[in-house]
This record gives sequence, structure tokens and C-alpha cells, in this order.
Amino acid sequence: MRFDVLTLFPELFAPFLANGINRRAFASGQVDVRFWNPRDFAEGNYRRVDDRPFGGGPGMVMMAEPLARCVEAAVADRGEASPVVLFSPVGQPLGHAVVTEWAASAGAVLICGRYEGLDQRFIDRYVTHQISLGDFVLSGGELAALALLDAVARLQPGVLGDADSHAQDSFNPELDGLLDCPHYTRPEVWRDMSVPAPLMSGHHAQIERWRREQRLALTAERRPDLIAAARAQGRLQPLDEQYLQQLPQPTL
Repeated sequence: MRFDVLTLFPELFAPFLANGINRRAFASGQVDVRFWNPRDFAEGNYRRVDDRPFGGGPGMVMMAEPLARCVEAAVADRGEASPVVLFSPVGQPLGHAVVTEWAASAGAVLICGRYEGLDQRFIDRYVTHQISLGDFVLSGGELAALALLDAVARLQPGVLGDADSHAQDSFNPELDGLLDCPHYTRPEVWRDMSVPAPLMSGHHAQIERWRREQRLALTAERRPDLIAAARAQGRLQPLDEQYLQQLPQPTL
């Protein structure tokens, strides 16, 4: 798969692509990442890519023409029509299901906006998808693009040391969309706090039931919406429902 990233700051990506376990995906070419700077497609001595907004107001707006030329060059280099993704507060929230879809795709052109935003005419003409990290505003789309690239890369075969690692992730359908359980490692006792006894029992069925209950309890406390979704999808077993009934009910 290939991602073409349109950004004024391609240097922000270099440390991420060269470090950490996900570097395997980028070094091997499983996730091919290429960069395009809109300034290279701007006119004039200053290669200007922004201007004042019509109607007044603070800040600057990225101009449509440099972005359009940049996108057209990236798509032409890809050799085929491609999704064009803008990271924006109005976009679809970036959840596990969205990441899974992109991880199985051929990639996309990713646009990292800056300043107050982009000329809406460019968005209307070129953008096919919009993605948001959440209900907050970043100074640019680079961090959002990095989040998507990281999440997609770790789902590629052979990238993680253990092929089953991502199957235990929070939100994964293999865990019925629940949050992951707590994890422990050596030493057995750390600053007077012990590893939970079921994990030390060596009894695999007991361990798995403890982990399941921890996932249920944590999800019910922190993300009850995920419990409701799992119940609606028929993912909860009678034993799960019995355990959930025993948990303290939240007070309104």
C-alpha cells in the first residue's frame, strides 16, 4: 500500500518512520510513504501557499491552487485514481473499524492542513474522505496523519513481533470490541503490590476468565457505550451478563 502525504513539514515524519517496531512496515515497503510539499507547486519568489480569508477574520487560509497542483501530481505519480483524505474536525472519527479498512486498502493521498484551514473550493473538488482524531483542534494535520500511518502499519503482516499481538488490542472485534485488560510482568511483588493471583495460578481457563472479567469491568466503567454495542451485536455470553450484573451500578 502507498500513502502520499501532502505537508509543509515533511521533516516531522522522518523520526517516526525510522524508529519503533513499525519501522519494519516502512523499511520493507509494506507501507510506502511519499511526501509532497505544496510550496513546490506555488508561484512567485516566496512560494506562497496561504492568504487572508475573504470576509475578514484572524489567521490565514491555505490557497486552493498550490494544493490542487500538488494533489494532481501525487495522483498522477500513483498512476490511478486514489482516495484523498483531509484531516479535519468535521471528519469521521478515527476508530478501530476505520483503521482496519485503511489497513486493507491500497492507500490514499493524505492532506495535512495548516493555518485556519483550506479553501473550501479545494475541499469540494478534491477531497473524498475526512478524518478526525477527536473533539479538539491541532495546529496541523501531521499528527493526525502519523496516527493513521502508525495504526495502519501495525496491522500489516509481520510488523509486530507476535502476529497475535494486535488481536488483543482494545476495540478489536476478536475481543468483542471491549477495552483490553490490565497487564503485569516481573517482579511478582513491586512496591508492596502483587500480581493478581489468577495470573500466577497456571490455570489457563482461570486466567482467561479473569482477563475477560477485567475487560468487562473496565469497559463498563470507562466506556459503557462499548458494552451496549457488544450486547446489541450478541457478543456477550450469559456468563458475561452475570458478571456485569454483579458490578456496582453507576450513580447518575
